[in-house]
Amino acid sequence: MLKRTILLILFMFIATGLIACNNEETSSPQTNDSEQNENQDGLEEPLAFSISMRTLATEYVENHPDINEDKWVKELENLTNTDMTINLVPHREYVEKMTLMLASGNIPDVVQSSGGLHGPELAGAVEAGVFMPLDDLLQEHGQNLLKVIPQAAWDQVTYEDGKIYAIPDYLANRSRRGMAIRMDLLEQTGLDIPKTTDEFLEVLRAFKELGIENPFQGREQFKYADTFFGAFDALPYQWELYEGEVVPKFMAGDKTLDALAFYRTMYEEGLIHREFLTTPQPEYRSNIIAGKSGMWSMNAEEVLAWEQELQQNVPEARVSIIPSPIGPDGQGGHYLYNSVTRSFLINKDTKADVERLIQFFDWQVSEEAETFFTFGLEGENHTVEANGDINYDVPTDSNGINEQRYRNYWLWLIRDATFTRGVLEQTDEGLELIEIFDGILAEEGRDSFHFDPPLDSLQTNPDIRPGSDTPADIWMTGAARIILGQQPLEYHDQIVEDWLNRGGREAIEEATQRYKDGVGVQVPE
Repeated sequence: MLKRTILLILFMFIATGLIACNNEETSSPQTNDSEQNENQDGLEEPLAFSISMRTLATEYVENHPDINEDKWVKELENLTNTDMTINLVPHREYVEKMTLMLASGNIPDVVQSSGGLHGPELAGAVEAGVFMPLDDLLQEHGQNLLKVIPQAAWDQVTYEDGKIYAIPDYLANRSRRGMAIRMDLLEQTGLDIPKTTDEFLEVLRAFKELGIENPFQGREQFKYADTFFGAFDALPYQWELYEGEVVPKFMAGDKTLDALAFYRTMYEEGLIHREFLTTPQPEYRSNIIAGKSGMWSMNAEEVLAWEQELQQNVPEARVSIIPSPIGPDGQGGHYLYNSVTRSFLINKDTKADVERLIQFFDWQVSEEAETFFTFGLEGENHTVEANGDINYDVPTDSNGINEQRYRNYWLWLIRDATFTRGVLEQTDEGLELIEIFDGILAEEGRDSFHFDPPLDSLQTNPDIRPGSDTPADIWMTGAARIILGQQPLEYHDQIVEDWLNRGGREAIEEATQRYKDGVGVQVPE
């Protein structure tokens, strides 16, 4: 706690000093003076503002030579009378780059965070007073935002002082990951859709016999590779109440040992990508698109787009989302996301017209915005019939798919990010996917205790601190040795002991006390 307090005080000195020095250089030249906001013709000048945005591994964004010159950015500016300067933050270096940006004082007018107000990328900036409270501005200029965004999402961007500090991009359905399977391969095996973990093993073995290189496609840090931990209710970054204490799930009985034994079986039999512990997102995706994988975990909304790209390499390929594997307790599923996927904070020292900034975000939930981000430009991407119906051809080529995903997913700042309903409603396959969200995914998923703000004892101990969907480094390193056969299952006791000795005991005490006090903790239903 003392270390965190010292770091916070240091950050406050750095931020307040450097923001003042850099304010004229880093903030938009826009002012609140209405006379200066009008040009000589009496028209309102475009609202000029800068915004930092994580690339989110979006292919269209990361391959673009200059996102600020992109045609969709330009069209967005035309529709909203704005002049945006987008500062891209690399996906894989997000926390590091954000921390440096905030410490330097080179802070844009608007900053995107990865979730709520306490993520490591914000480095205590909200607590240090870097961003402005938005309650009064939202009441006056953001009524549509207040009506559309669920209260659970607003709660996640409300600080301890009771004030709202960000505008959230939100999820109406927190269960949006699903188990994807190559149905064309499953039909070749003659097997039924698997349900239990044992049945999934049988299908994976059959895929291997068909010559599939990666029957189950994994990804680094167990990200999108933790499906079977979910089956055993042993997601290693989640917490639960166990014998009177709030503990990590990897300490709650023997279920983590069962999950590790399952993964070791997959590894020993060549049923999971041999390099899954270090496979980055681009390679993970390219293996799937190339037809090298039989099953994988993914954001279910993207399954149709991935299937279309896969079919360019394997024309007969068909992909479906099926129920996640069921474990010993008769349940299963991936982790449930927080209600907020990303959020947008406003620099308190911005020179941009903050009222118009709020109006820009308020427009994001308008019917005009939904049509633009969903269907693109009338006459180019869609047509409108006399009765108002929209005719939209869903793209089938890689470039078109990536461009649509960029517009729907990345450039549309505030929406229900569960899925883009307008696109899915255009095809029978899309309507089926909506049913999957409302049926299969809505009925599964593993929840956890959530701590907001994060546990102090974890903030000062990065080795034992998990990510939102990735394990703590100390646990992950030890678990990898077990899966790879370098250590026996009993070695997990040593992993737990190391975690406890590095500060884990204090974390459990703090988590349990919060639970007893009912403060700073969200308890699973």
